[in-house]
Amino acid sequence: MSTETAETLRERVRERYAAAARAAADGDGCGCGDGDCCGDDRASADFAESLYTIEQRGELPDAAALASLGCGNPTAVAALHEGETVLDLGSGGGIDVILSAKRVGPAGTVYGLDMTDEMLTLAGQNARAAGVANVHFLKGVIEAIPLPAESVDVVISNCVVNLSTDKAAVLSETARVLRPGGRIGIADIVAEDRVTPEERAKRGSYVGCIAGALSQGEYVAGLEAAGFVDVTVEFTHLVADGMHSAIVKARKG
Repeated sequence: MSTETAETLRERVRERYAAAARAAADGDGCGCGDGDCCGDDRASADFAESLYTIEQRGELPDAAALASLGCGNPTAVAALHEGETVLDLGSGGGIDVILSAKRVGPAGTVYGLDMTDEMLTLAGQNARAAGVANVHFLKGVIEAIPLPAESVDVVISNCVVNLSTDKAAVLSETARVLRPGGRIGIADIVAEDRVTPEERAKRGSYVGCIAGALSQGEYVAGLEAAGFVDVTVEFTHLVADGMHSAIVKARKG
C-alpha cells in the first residue's frame, strides 16, 4: 500500500490527467506509457480504437479519442435509453459523455464530473465539436458528487474508481445520486481476490490504475454495503499478473 497521503495521491492523479489533456489538445495523444490506465506503450488513440466500434469512433472528435485513458467502454454495457439522465465519473476528455449524450437524445441529459481544469476545458471543446448540447461538465471529486440525491438514472465511469483514495465514499455517493432502481456500468481495473494490496502495489503505480485497484470481492462487498443489488464484476482482459480490466454492473436497491 502506498505511504503517500490521500491528498498527495490525488494531486499526482490531477497532474497526470492535466498533462494528458494538454497533450491531446496539441494532437499528441496522452503519451501512454508503462503503468498508465491504457496499458502499454501504445498511443491512446490506438487503445481507444480497440475499445470503441468504428461507428462510435466516427461520432467523436479526434481530441476526445486522444485524451482517452480508459480501460473499457462503459457505454457498451450501460444499456442507455432515450430521455435518461447519465453521470460519468471522471469524464476526462468527454469521450463517454459524448457517446452517452447521443444515446439518450435531446430529451436526456448527461453530466461529466472531473476535478481537472484542463480536462474540463478539453471536454467542453470536444462536446461542441461533436454537436451535442445535452451535456453539462461539472468540476468536483467523485467522493463528493455535486448533484442532488436521486437525480440520475445511470452512473458510468471508465478506469477512474481505482484512482480514488476513498472508494467507500465513491460508492456511497454513487448510490445517493441514483434514483431507486438506477444502475451503474463501470469499466475499471480489478484485482483477483488472491492478490493482496501489497502485491498490487508491486505490479504498478497508483496513478497507473494498479496499486489502488479493489479486488473482485472487495468491489462486490463495497457495492452491496452501499445499497446495490444484482452486483456483477466481470473480468474482460488481463493487464498484469492477477489484475484485469473489468466491467462492474449493479442496480440501486
